[in-house]
Amino acid sequence: MKRLLFLLLYSSISISFAQSAKPIFPTPLSPRLANYQIDVTLDPITKKLTGKETLTWRNASNDVIRELQFHLYLNAFRNEKSTFMRESGGQLRGTEIDRNAEENPYGSLDVVSMKTRVGEALAYQFIQPDDQNRDDHTVIRVPLSKPVGPGETIVLDIAFRAKLPKIFARTGFSRDFFLVGQWFPKIGVYEPAGTRYATQGQWNCHQFHAHSEFYADYGVYDVNITTPKDFWVSATGLFQSEKQNKNGTKTILYHAEDVVDFAWTASPHFQVINDKWKRPGRSAGAVDSPSGGTVTLELVMQPEHVHQAQRHLDAVKAALSYFDKHLGKYPFPNLTIIDPPLHASGSFGMEYPTFITAGSAWFLPSGMRFPEEVTIHEFGHQYFMQLLATNEFEEAWLDEGFNQYYEGRIMDATYGARSSQVDLLGFRMGDLEVSRDSYVHQDHPENGSSFGNTWQLPEGQYGVLTYMKTATWLRTLEGLVSRPIMDEIMQTYFSRWKFKHPNGQNFIDIVNEIVPERLGSKYGPDMNWFFEQALYGDNVVDYELLSIRNRTQDGQQRSVVWVQRNGDGKMPVDILVHFENGKELMLFWDGKARQRQFTLAENAKVLWAKVDPKQKIYMDTDLNNNSLTLKPSSAPAAKFATKFLFWIENWMQWLAWLA
Repeated sequence: MKRLLFLLLYSSISISFAQSAKPIFPTPLSPRLANYQIDVTLDPITKKLTGKETLTWRNASNDVIRELQFHLYLNAFRNEKSTFMRESGGQLRGTEIDRNAEENPYGSLDVVSMKTRVGEALAYQFIQPDDQNRDDHTVIRVPLSKPVGPGETIVLDIAFRAKLPKIFARTGFSRDFFLVGQWFPKIGVYEPAGTRYATQGQWNCHQFHAHSEFYADYGVYDVNITTPKDFWVSATGLFQSEKQNKNGTKTILYHAEDVVDFAWTASPHFQVINDKWKRPGRSAGAVDSPSGGTVTLELVMQPEHVHQAQRHLDAVKAALSYFDKHLGKYPFPNLTIIDPPLHASGSFGMEYPTFITAGSAWFLPSGMRFPEEVTIHEFGHQYFMQLLATNEFEEAWLDEGFNQYYEGRIMDATYGARSSQVDLLGFRMGDLEVSRDSYVHQDHPENGSSFGNTWQLPEGQYGVLTYMKTATWLRTLEGLVSRPIMDEIMQTYFSRWKFKHPNGQNFIDIVNEIVPERLGSKYGPDMNWFFEQALYGDNVVDYELLSIRNRTQDGQQRSVVWVQRNGDGKMPVDILVHFENGKELMLFWDGKARQRQFTLAENAKVLWAKVDPKQKIYMDTDLNNNSLTLKPSSAPAAKFATKFLFWIENWMQWLAWLA
């Protein structure tokens, strides 16, 4: 029905590229350096793609470009010798490549031909800029006989063939479900000197590593997708037209503007649900996006998961509203959410422009909010992966870590700070709390910093350092400067750098601009001391309320409170002291010395004291030693123990019922 309506609406639109797409944005939002026109045909039997691609690339630098570089991402799954397979051992996020599958589980991408618009054939060679693994074929260089000068444009016609892997690492097939990502020859990013960290002009075109994602320039995409006629197709961008072919196939055209990537899905089993989100509080007649403040939502569900559709819709609407209020406006008129089948779980939780995959199972109760968490997280990438388009090879924390922080904020605000992730059978767990726990409860939280090339982070630490630790230190920064100032920092960062590929220093510069302006010299002339520890360093923060002593001297009550720094991390902390007469005193310590003694003359005994009572220092690895009381009570511990046993008992009963 939806396709019929679109066909009636766009009946005058030709399938040709020249006439196919109405502009989405009145004026470009981005530089649009890398623009693609692609015709691709899916063979669902062989799991192969046949494609023709026209790339129009503009040299925005002042350099003369004598070669181009391209990503061939699918070659990461070509065999066991690629850098991706060597680093990962053939598994990612708990999913392993199915080497025993009846169908070929491997994938590949071959450039059949590459020609300039005037017909000159171009040769290419594989390069390995990161590890010199000659068996890795995920990057090619293409020498040019005619260089591309400053401001000039080159047009290439490329023919390619691809074999999709069995669903693994965000892309591929499972039975007759297809999630097609990183599937076409994709040009790298040319960075002139002074851009990001480049000291001289160079191509930023890394190999595909086990723990790296992507980095690309903005552009316009027009993609014709041909599949069997009974397949439903959804993709990045906006549906334009559908053409029925005589051979039992159909061709769907999608158009996207100001995006860094293009992905699509196809299956004969989808059930599609349409909805809308409208920007709250929008004045009558206001126009702030091509949609006029309304985002069309397309939820593409598995039939067995349809009963969970509202959970996905409510979650993405909460995310849209939260980002709109606290960070910036989502500029696109649409968003597509894909619910993969359980047998394709390797495609759960992935982001592409205007197109995300979630993840669920038919039996998930409402108190286990995995579908909501994944939907909110993947939508958040629309801001950091797409609208800011940071380099996920070199600074994954700018995307994954920032997004994890906002996931926690949105989940906690929407579903309750103490129960946003799990609220089941008496057991509750908050989202930001989970991020913190994942970092602080490692055997060695000092294992590494969040900063660095993803493939060079300490083994086994990519997820913790880029996602969880970054979210935790961002929450610590928020605690130090306050939520309103943190929002100002993030809003300034977003508005100043959207569509411009910012780096970490760009963010730090904004922090150093706003914090002294708002807080004066409270934390010094800048916040570099914080980033040296939290981002670039591996410092561990742990403050302890060491002792409380009350004594009477010359008829006067004197109290001494001792606080200790156990780790090498140095953060300013508050200490709340409570006296027996009911009065309370908030003390401040710069946290630099190993110990600090506070002598108090309140003429009343101290009953208890607590370091960091408002939990500003979210990085503190041991909250159990933050407080001390002279009259300990077993009630809180007993209450927690009873609650935990109650949860275990009920959880076991629920598992028995499932069995």
